[in-house]
Amino acid sequence: MVNLRDLLLRYSVMIFMLHFIWSSNNKLVIADVSAIFIFGDSTVDVGTNNYLNGSLATANKPYYGIDYPHHTATGRFSNGFNPADYIARYLGNYKKSPSAFLALVQKTSTFKSSISRGVNFASGGSGILDDTGNRGFHNVVSLTRQIEQFQTVRGNITEILGDVKASKLIANAFYLISVGSNDFFDQFRYNYNISAAELIFDLTDTFANQLQNLYNLGARKFGIFGIPPIGCCPAIRAVTPGGACNETLNSYAQIFYNATFNLLQHFSSANPEMNFSLGNSFLMTKGVIDNAAASGFVEVKEACCGTGPFKGIDKCTQKSDLCKKRDEYLFWDRFHPTQKAAKMAALTLLYATGQEFVIPINFSTLATIQH
Repeated sequence: MVNLRDLLLRYSVMIFMLHFIWSSNNKLVIADVSAIFIFGDSTVDVGTNNYLNGSLATANKPYYGIDYPHHTATGRFSNGFNPADYIARYLGNYKKSPSAFLALVQKTSTFKSSISRGVNFASGGSGILDDTGNRGFHNVVSLTRQIEQFQTVRGNITEILGDVKASKLIANAFYLISVGSNDFFDQFRYNYNISAAELIFDLTDTFANQLQNLYNLGARKFGIFGIPPIGCCPAIRAVTPGGACNETLNSYAQIFYNATFNLLQHFSSANPEMNFSLGNSFLMTKGVIDNAAASGFVEVKEACCGTGPFKGIDKCTQKSDLCKKRDEYLFWDRFHPTQKAAKMAALTLLYATGQEFVIPINFSTLATIQH
């Protein structure tokens, strides 16, 4: 049996190899998907919350975007690009993630012509459960509502292409989903009167229904991020005695990963032509934290931009402490990875072999399946 230390060492070696591949061939394309539709939370949000009145989960002001082209704060919770941008780049002829749905609907004259290659519905602060994020951030778009927005897009694509061509495009599109962390963060913050077992059950049951709704709308290829070790992010270290990881939150992430895998196995068996790839973000991130130097990082506990202990007390602003060498940091702000970490995560999901970091196939293999 392979132990955790061996897995982490293998991950560090793999990261080095993938970084070399990326550096040597920045234009490498591994698949040419018909479209990419992105759902989830701030890990893959590209500006949805910019259009939500009163939302506190925003990233459209400096220092966010400091390393993005023209130093633009787009709404990405990053110093530059996020994992959705890199996955889109390597799955087809994309320069970055498709635009946010709420950005596209502002321009009614071009909306229909802008959606055929994909849309990003992700909303920072949101979760699987409909109420997640609303108490802390006031206004977010839940995964349920994101799927309703996709239904609108699906209808418009059908109007443009006709039912047969639209169904083929939708079936061969890639569906990227990164969600779940905020559901556990809300439980941590507000201590709702629910047991861990009940929370996991509610999340799994709700997620199953949401995936079924996507499938019923024609989705067939699901690339899903597992929850990372959320107990080790700077926001949690900042309020944990000794700056340690919160192992309760980490255990939730691991349990939900296993529940998600079981769910996906049953879901794919029950629904013809459904294919999936599940990334083990927990093991990937833990590998970096436990082997920082081998993974190319110097600082894996403290955020690059923020205030207070571990720079984990508040969001990144122009009044925050900002690090100079951002590529040396795993965390950009109190919750989110730097652009460099996002790129490495995306490459792992796309290229990894074996079953440790992405199962049962990697994202690039999933993307090439034709329906």
